[in-house]
Amino acid sequence: MNSVKRDDIQTLIIIDDDDTFREVLQRRLAQHTDYQVQAYASSRDALAVDPPSSTHVVLLDMMLEDESGLDAIIAVKQHFSPAHLIMLTGYASIATTVEAMRRGATDYIAKPVGLHELIQRISGGAVIDLGSQTLEEAKPMTPAQVEWEHIQRVLLENEGNISATAEALGMHRRSLQRKLQKHSPSKK
Repeated sequence: MNSVKRDDIQTLIIIDDDDTFREVLQRRLAQHTDYQVQAYASSRDALAVDPPSSTHVVLLDMMLEDESGLDAIIAVKQHFSPAHLIMLTGYASIATTVEAMRRGATDYIAKPVGLHELIQRISGGAVIDLGSQTLEEAKPMTPAQVEWEHIQRVLLENEGNISATAEALGMHRRSLQRKLQKHSPSKK
């Protein structure tokens, strides 16, 4: 008999502030993989728990409600020591991809993502037949989302300097601060 010991079960951590997406993803991954799936709404919630003995992968959302997934990468990696840390985002760009990888992410996936593709990426490319299930329907980015992504790219280029970013964008520093304080545009 090839039974798996409880200690041998690897954990998959989801950190995403979208309740519906997180719950659906957690349920589907638990049904279609052998991982113990744990889900959290913020990196603070995830970092507050004792890490499991073996974490295979952390799925970390780029834009959490009141924090940046980019800023959480290092702490999450140190806490969970995952084999892989995959950034999930609805606002994919070359600049944020490069920055996520520079900070320690091992992969980067744009939402919406099909369950089949996600499981393949988690399992290192193993083919799993799940049909054409998707977690969300594909939607084009809104003008507000495009603007937000552009602001984030320029902010990264200026190493977080608000004054330099505002100047590069041709706007007043206070206007930029207001836009940043409003959080990211709605994902819906």
